[in-house]
Amino acid sequence: MTPEEFKKYGYEIIDWIANYRSNISDYPVMSTIQPGAVKEGLPENPPENPDPFESVIQDLDKIIIPGVSHWNHPNNFAYFPSNATLPSVLGDLLCSGIGGIGLNWQSMPALTEVEEVVCDWMRQMLGLSSDWEGVIQDTASTSTLVALLCAREQTSNHSQINKGLQGGKSPLIIYSSTQSHSSVKKAALLAGFGLNNVRTIETDENFAMDIHLLKEAIEQDIKKGFKPCAVIATIGTTNTTAMDSISDILPLAEEHNLWLHVDAAMAGTAMILPEYRWMWDGIEGADSIVINSHKWLGVVFDCSLYYMRDSEHLVRVMSTNPSYLQTSKDNEVKNFRDWGIPLGRRFRALKLWCLIKEQGVSGLQERIREDINNAQWLKEQIEKEPQWDILAPVTLQTICVRHTPPGLKNELLEKHTLQWVTDINNGGTAYLTPGQLNGKWMVRISIGAEATTLKHVKALWITMKSAVNKESQGNL
Repeated sequence: MTPEEFKKYGYEIIDWIANYRSNISDYPVMSTIQPGAVKEGLPENPPENPDPFESVIQDLDKIIIPGVSHWNHPNNFAYFPSNATLPSVLGDLLCSGIGGIGLNWQSMPALTEVEEVVCDWMRQMLGLSSDWEGVIQDTASTSTLVALLCAREQTSNHSQINKGLQGGKSPLIIYSSTQSHSSVKKAALLAGFGLNNVRTIETDENFAMDIHLLKEAIEQDIKKGFKPCAVIATIGTTNTTAMDSISDILPLAEEHNLWLHVDAAMAGTAMILPEYRWMWDGIEGADSIVINSHKWLGVVFDCSLYYMRDSEHLVRVMSTNPSYLQTSKDNEVKNFRDWGIPLGRRFRALKLWCLIKEQGVSGLQERIREDINNAQWLKEQIEKEPQWDILAPVTLQTICVRHTPPGLKNELLEKHTLQWVTDINNGGTAYLTPGQLNGKWMVRISIGAEATTLKHVKALWITMKSAVNKESQGNL
């Protein structure tokens, strides 16, 4: 493809994206195709000869779009907000168009320095002190893995350069709550701790980590000859957006020299609002934080921000310095290959840079406040209605609900819950996520798509009431 052809088809692709976003409300939110439908629409073998690029546009509409669940749909209330704001889309296009790879500062000076700047912009927006340094990872799962690798090496006196974990006398132990993300166990597994050495601490009535049980677990492990290594506190759990108390966990972490990693993947975005920073009171005592700017903030996936108070821990664990990457500038600059697992990195900072420049801090704050206010409106409506229950505190934009008709219990209630949410999802008017809380099914409503307004939340409430009424009548 020549630059001239790229310009021609590039305009067509931009027009296609713009039209898609303008008309996204016309699509069913959740894809309703059956497994294998997309594959059946594509040739089994690669084309022997070039296909005209026009066929890509045709295939997008005919084959791809039916298999798309529309994350940026205003009626998408499933999972978590994963906004791909248009300024960040342009930043992603610039990243791909430039096509550079950051292996060291010299290979792409702008890549390194823009990343430094936008990470520091976000640090300031989040109200963090200048003690913190940031770097862009791909996802929170990788960030948690990196944090546990750093914790492992700090606790084991850098065993990786000696005998590894096999050389230690005492097993290293990781602590997190029963509500923490599945990536914690995965990271512990990949970092070599072993799942038997992960302690899942029960939660209190607000689904936050029970500090007394954490204290007991640490003391019991010490008595058994184990070595406490790290605790993961969650600010905004996946199920309920519960907030672990960092200020209560911090004294235990300091007493036992535990690495304190804070998983604020989704809810961390709310910290750009000064009035919500109470949620992570004590954060300055933590060792690392992860915030996914590719969620509620609005950056195109993937762009996970990982902050540390002492970057030397990370560099010492991750550093690699082959001769072909050494330059005369190494002592003057950051080489981000030493700040994560991959050697090379994309110019992901452009996505965040474009978003912040185009919307400004005030614009981003206004949108987050609107989402929180919309969640509070829906919470108030649900509380007024009999047979509806809110199951967890609504601190930000996630609402956990259950509808309980009279006389419906146990298996029948479980069936009822799954049926009415399935009816909504299959109907295409909205997309919600069922989940389990205390072993029973409930429905999560996550408000935060960029296009979602109070109008859409009001329509959702009407849809929910209609769905449960239809299901209740069917059970009579």
